[in-house]
Amino acid sequence: MPHRAHLFSLRPGHALRESCRGYGRTHLFRDVLAGISVGIIAIPLAMALAIASGVAPQYGLYTAIVGGFVIALAGGSRLSISGPTAAFVVILYPIAQQHGLGGLLLATLMAGVLLVVMALLRVGRLVEYMPEPVILGFTAGIAVVIAGLQLKDFFGLTVDGLPEAFLPRLGALALHLPELHWPSLLVAGVTLAIMLLWPRLNTGVPPHLPAVLLAGLAAAWLNQQGLAIDTISSRFSYLLPDGTQGAGIPPVLPALVWPWQQPGPHGDAIGVSWALMQELLPGAFAIAMLGAIESLLCAVVLDGMTGQRHSANSELLGQGIGNLMVPFFGGIPATAAIARSAANVRAGAVSPVAAMVHALVVLAGLVLLARWLAYLPMPAMAALLLVVAWNMSEAHKAVHLFKTAPRGDVLVFLTCFSLTIALDMVIAITAGMLMAMVLFVKNIAEMTRVSDISHHTGLVPEALPVGWAVYRINGPLFFAAADRVFGELALLTRDHHGVVLSMDAVPVLDAGGLSALSRFVSECGRRGMKVVVADLPFQPWQVLVRAGLASANGELSFYPTLPQALDHVRQHRPAPARTA
Repeated sequence: MPHRAHLFSLRPGHALRESCRGYGRTHLFRDVLAGISVGIIAIPLAMALAIASGVAPQYGLYTAIVGGFVIALAGGSRLSISGPTAAFVVILYPIAQQHGLGGLLLATLMAGVLLVVMALLRVGRLVEYMPEPVILGFTAGIAVVIAGLQLKDFFGLTVDGLPEAFLPRLGALALHLPELHWPSLLVAGVTLAIMLLWPRLNTGVPPHLPAVLLAGLAAAWLNQQGLAIDTISSRFSYLLPDGTQGAGIPPVLPALVWPWQQPGPHGDAIGVSWALMQELLPGAFAIAMLGAIESLLCAVVLDGMTGQRHSANSELLGQGIGNLMVPFFGGIPATAAIARSAANVRAGAVSPVAAMVHALVVLAGLVLLARWLAYLPMPAMAALLLVVAWNMSEAHKAVHLFKTAPRGDVLVFLTCFSLTIALDMVIAITAGMLMAMVLFVKNIAEMTRVSDISHHTGLVPEALPVGWAVYRINGPLFFAAADRVFGELALLTRDHHGVVLSMDAVPVLDAGGLSALSRFVSECGRRGMKVVVADLPFQPWQVLVRAGLASANGELSFYPTLPQALDHVRQHRPAPARTA
């Protein structure tokens, strides 16, 4: 099927190759402008997301630089912008706390390997099988967890040793809420207000820029008044290879360092061992799964905005290659960011060149603006992420789901949402998928029905012999429906001499349906009742032939059409055996 080829194709650099056809100076100009616009948005977001993930802000910039460039070069979606995303925070923060930066980079490396394997196995098409209530549920749950992680800095609380679990953490913060630092809350409130009100001015300037600039100025003035607003420079420091120590962000290019030589939880090089990799494997699997889901969902959204088609497996390959490379330059996991990618489309981008320019803009910001970025206040970073969390929650879609979706879908959403908050995202997705599958099977099973058409003159124009009836089975005969259907038939025909089963509306017969039909025929044989099957479609007939039931004599016979079966019944002659 050519229209589905994008779900099965796999080649490195698919998006860039496709974009090269007819690419000219005008396209390059549009890509450069779009890349500059998105790069400006990405700088504060990358730092804020790195901080929320439990590492220093420069590692988020490294991710946007290396991951953003490499994934655009090797991926399968033309306009995706990759880098650190909010969805990863709930996975990365516990890993960073338990295993340090080195453990987080090793987990990223392992996730990259898993993504490449997923691409080679052509699993990109499986995004079609992710139900919307599951996606909305765990996304909204992640948004709530991210928002909870920002409350400490938003209110300027000085609380040490907070629990990692969401609910206990929230309880501990609530106990210390009376100790809030009002200057920090003021800076956070100003940032939040600008983020919410600026888009109404329709200036074309993204709200992140004026928000962090004004918040930085406000924090600088308050610090001069001795009110101690926490900033990036006051919280983070760095040590250069020549022994130079500084505060904030190092104004140097990301250096090539083996991930296992990065510091662990106690500051020493974490090393690499089989035991450590076993500990990191669940987190790496979660990173790979979430990265695959988010990148492919982002590509689908962009397809809807542009009318183009991405290559799902090529995008997974690009994401895998990118996550294999970023740990060697200090980068945390990267995936396609829906908000930044949508901004890229709205800015006029036409090819992956825009994403590469975005990475170069972030690189220029790191080298040229590091001194000034260090003055950004932590409450402003928290407010910025609160807005990101709200946007990723897609609350309007959740409300629409509650109003319009069946009760089962609402239950799936609530399960994924609550388990993401209370336990773990992987558990939430697994439970949600299992619930969705069970509900789907239940709904399909309820569609299979039996109806008595013995007195339907259009289908049965002449009266049947005494003791005979005609029943029509409508729907698939599979394990969840067959026992009920043939149980009903056994009750309906307990006083009959024979029964005709019209099965033209039975598209599927599985092993469970075959077993239930065999038991029904055997029970009818013990009662001396004949069973005539008519209008059997090809797939069920093939199953019966393979099982040897189609050549049965005596109690069971087959006819290609219902009129032929009815003629046999009226003439009371033995049914002819039908062969395969």
